[in-house]
Amino acid sequence: MFLPCDLREWVPQDHIVHFILDAVEQIPTAHFQVNDRGTGSEQYPPTMMLALLIYSYATGRFGSRTIEAATHSDVAVRYVCANLHPDHSSICEFRVVNKAAFRAAFVSVLQLAQQLRLTRVGAVSVDGTKIQANASKHAAVSYQRAGEMIEQLELEVKELLERAEQAEAKEAQETLDIPAELARREERVAALKQARQVIEQRAKEMAAAQQEDYQAKQAKRQAQREAGQKPRGKEPTPPSEAPDPKTQYNFTDPESRIMKAGNGQHFEQSYNAQAAVDEQMLIVGERVSVAPNDKEELVPTVAAISPVVAEEVKAVLVDSGFYSEAAVAAVEQTPEGAPTGVKVYAAVEKHSHHKTVADLLPQPEPAAPGPEASAKEVMAHRLKTETGKALYKLRKQTVEPVFGIIKEVMGFRRFLLRGRAKVELEWTLVCVSYNLKRMFTLKNLVVAG
Repeated sequence: MFLPCDLREWVPQDHIVHFILDAVEQIPTAHFQVNDRGTGSEQYPPTMMLALLIYSYATGRFGSRTIEAATHSDVAVRYVCANLHPDHSSICEFRVVNKAAFRAAFVSVLQLAQQLRLTRVGAVSVDGTKIQANASKHAAVSYQRAGEMIEQLELEVKELLERAEQAEAKEAQETLDIPAELARREERVAALKQARQVIEQRAKEMAAAQQEDYQAKQAKRQAQREAGQKPRGKEPTPPSEAPDPKTQYNFTDPESRIMKAGNGQHFEQSYNAQAAVDEQMLIVGERVSVAPNDKEELVPTVAAISPVVAEEVKAVLVDSGFYSEAAVAAVEQTPEGAPTGVKVYAAVEKHSHHKTVADLLPQPEPAAPGPEASAKEVMAHRLKTETGKALYKLRKQTVEPVFGIIKEVMGFRRFLLRGRAKVELEWTLVCVSYNLKRMFTLKNLVVAG
């Protein structure tokens, strides 16, 4: 009774913490950066720190101070740490400096899933979800409002200088602390000018990125005219470098954006977290975007699918928000025009959730579209085939539940880090933690039979 307790006796054998520790032991940690010290003087093994972060994220603990507290109060966390207590500074530093290592861990976990035969990657569902940034939307200013505030503040600076001159001429004591007030307004003017410059630079970059697409559309329409055909739709609008007056800049996290959240009924300062999910609900590709919608996200998100499973992907399932003719072509064809072997199934029409009696009966295969059919009509036909309908059903059964588990079960609804690079790091850590949590569930299902 005088010997120290053995924590192994306190943690059940079927606990997820054992699975996470076994998995982390197989992840190479030689390339992990280890912080010299936090607020304390002890050094901690990278394997232990990685397991601590993964288990904490998988169980809904995200803040470094919350994780530090759990090393004292949670038996499973104490077991992970071997009764050590890393301080919050060490935990935070280890998380921030190991972006490349977490990406390598993401690949290693997928390799482990393959070894355990827990992956099924024939069809991959791609989607995005808005996750709040560590910033308030009230700390943002629009391009137009920034200009108005600069004019107002410059007038106030002029007024303060005049009051100072009058007080000096009269040799009177000014009631205001004019130097301090001037410094505050000049600092605010500098910040607002920087905000406008950033917005202007973003507008130029966006116009440059859209220029190639605009030229391609113009060339296509010109080719149709020369062939005696009338181009469909409106004439494409040339991209403009002029910033939208409503474009927002956030002073707390400048790289985040105000985006529609929920069902589009309100707005939040957010990032667009993207994921590609296989048929077993494992995340096989992840990235973070600052785009408020998914119109330009199909190609980069498919490209983010891990090389571990990329060659097995034969179908990509997306909703209508991802669809564009150019994006589908980029996924299905190489730059030289050769087929990639991947076929996109994207919704292009609205479908009622209600199923009629006729919908429940076997339907004949729809007639193939003619050679004059548009790309959108070809895609609509693809989803009406038996193969298309069977594949597209997988999207709601895979990627949407994954986001639900991350937000509701794990409780991850807001990034703690700021800036896109650090947010990408944290999203990778979330995906690694989710994958190990999901693999533990799949392994138990296989054992149960």
